[in-house]
Amino acid sequence: MSAAPHISVLLDEVVQALDAKPGDVVVDGTFGAGGYTRAVLPTGAGVVAFDRDPTVRQFAEGLPADRFRLVQARFSEMLDELGPQSVDGVMLDLGVSSMQLDQAERGFSFMRDGPLDMRMADTGPTAADLVNTLDQTELARILYVYGEEHASRRIASFIVRRREEKPFERTLDLAEVIERAVGGRKGAKVHPATRSFQGLRIAVNDELGELEAGLAAAERVLKPGGRLVVVTFHSLEDRIVKAFLAERAGRTPGGSRHAPPVAATAAPSFQLISNKAIAPGEAELAVNPRARSSKLRAAVRTDAPVWEGAA
Repeated sequence: MSAAPHISVLLDEVVQALDAKPGDVVVDGTFGAGGYTRAVLPTGAGVVAFDRDPTVRQFAEGLPADRFRLVQARFSEMLDELGPQSVDGVMLDLGVSSMQLDQAERGFSFMRDGPLDMRMADTGPTAADLVNTLDQTELARILYVYGEEHASRRIASFIVRRREEKPFERTLDLAEVIERAVGGRKGAKVHPATRSFQGLRIAVNDELGELEAGLAAAERVLKPGGRLVVVTFHSLEDRIVKAFLAERAGRTPGGSRHAPPVAATAAPSFQLISNKAIAPGEAELAVNPRARSSKLRAAVRTDAPVWEGAA
């Protein structure tokens, strides 16, 4: 088996929040290099792992066949695979893994030259397809909404003008055009292409739609008393998870003079383990700087029915 280059973020905190017991069944919704799975298996629980990336299968070698199974699918498909109220825990580690970023041929990185791909699986349009075919308005929208890039319109205009001369095929080619669009790095700590590449990656893989569908699926597969633990890596993901858990925990807005109170539409299906997100400590950040933006949120499934028709 290849050495796993990915360091699992907030690993101890995830295991503690999950609180798995011998005989439990836990879903690892984003198997990756298997870091969370390997930390949970010693508790005596079994793990059903999901990952749409076919290259992660190598990291499943040597795991106990009687307590581990890897399913090559999106984590939003866990309900179809497992059925309702069938598991005791669901853990999700969102975003792109270090090993995906570090493999130039995957096309995720603006620091390594490779094909402009960014797909986590082998199907669907690539990042090159998006930047070479979308109109300028839609391209700017993706960069602004998913990448939180405030120079999205200018970057989109530079991309559209350049692709008229030659289509984009390589990551560094696109990164250089983005850098020119925003006027270079000017001593910035963050590469000027960071947000644009994030936006394209999220669009290519429908990451936010997958997250919303995955949270809804987790609500359905968890038994009463089961735990949902989610690690996010940027504000878009965290806002979705925070809003989902707050709503399902019955924490609806109290209203103000500008807006009436919002009434809870169903009994709370989750109870929050902590009111605030858990962030990595300085010791972890010293070992793994990529963990800096990560947050952990967790909740316990109640015995209330699933929220049908909720957003």
